[in-house]
Amino acid sequence: MDRVRLNSRLADVVPYDPKYLPAQHMLSANESPANLPEDIRIEIRRRMKRLDFNRYPDPLANELRDLIAATNGLERGNVLVGNGGDELLFNTALAFGGPGKKMLNCPPTFSVYEANAFLTGTEVVNIPRQPDFHLDEMGILTRVAEGDIDFVVLTSPNNPTGQLVSETFIRHLLGATDALVLVDEAYGEFSRTTCRPLLGQHKNLLILRTFSKAFSCAGVRLGYLLGHEEVIDEYLKVRQPYSVDAISQLVGCTVFEHRQMFSPAIMGIISQRERVMEALRQIPGIRVYPSDANFILVRVDNAGEVWQQLYDRGILVRDFSKAPMLENCLRFTVGAPQENDALLEALRDILGGGNGGY
Repeated sequence: MDRVRLNSRLADVVPYDPKYLPAQHMLSANESPANLPEDIRIEIRRRMKRLDFNRYPDPLANELRDLIAATNGLERGNVLVGNGGDELLFNTALAFGGPGKKMLNCPPTFSVYEANAFLTGTEVVNIPRQPDFHLDEMGILTRVAEGDIDFVVLTSPNNPTGQLVSETFIRHLLGATDALVLVDEAYGEFSRTTCRPLLGQHKNLLILRTFSKAFSCAGVRLGYLLGHEEVIDEYLKVRQPYSVDAISQLVGCTVFEHRQMFSPAIMGIISQRERVMEALRQIPGIRVYPSDANFILVRVDNAGEVWQQLYDRGILVRDFSKAPMLENCLRFTVGAPQENDALLEALRDILGGGNGGY
């Protein structure tokens, strides 16, 4: 046969594209600007000498689960490790979504939530954010009161807009519904806040975290969930076996044991974020949105052209200018000081009428 029977449901699906392009300054993917500290890399190499590459890894990464649980005052059964937060997000749609199920989503936010819902046949109920990108809290509470929402996804801080979800609102929402409420705290270390204290009071709360951002491990692919054991057990029914390989488990344990070493870098990124935001506010034509993450969202006329001119100067940022509700928006990852300086200098040149301006 010279043809194959394709799945018609996927005909209009556009694959997720992180817009990964080569550049001198990579400020598009919200990665840490720093590699793992050398001392941690030396320890990883030492431990790898004892690794049995011919054996399957621990199916549930129990050593890492125990480390994470102990740090959070939980038990192993309250923790699940995944192949990046992305696997755990998809497993959320598998375990709590599906035909006849509904997810409440708050766009603009991480597009993968809605994509996962589509792939699993889950109906999406969108409660759009307000013009300043804060949640429509009353709209969410009113909708969940109807009683047919199966799970809610909230991102705190939100990607790509940067705002936190207030703990007060999360508490109200958890008390108003029996739907699972997944709070994605992928960028939580940069906000210095967490809804972790609410876990003991609410069985329907689930928290997602990642090693990819604050812990410089985007290349390793490690994420984890904190939740009630009954909820975690549902994930065990749908997860892929051996999804977290032995090397990732080894790296994760080593990094987590030395997590205090990352505090100076995290505080440095927070300091750089405030410096860059203030500098951006001084550049004509840029609207800067508040951020508690390691990135900054801005709105600027002709954003697509600005993106191209930045890229021509070796600076890759994320272009959201054609996304619904994000028209003419760009997102800048907070990088190393010299990268941030390069970005600011280029924007002043482009928007100030310098060489290559318009």
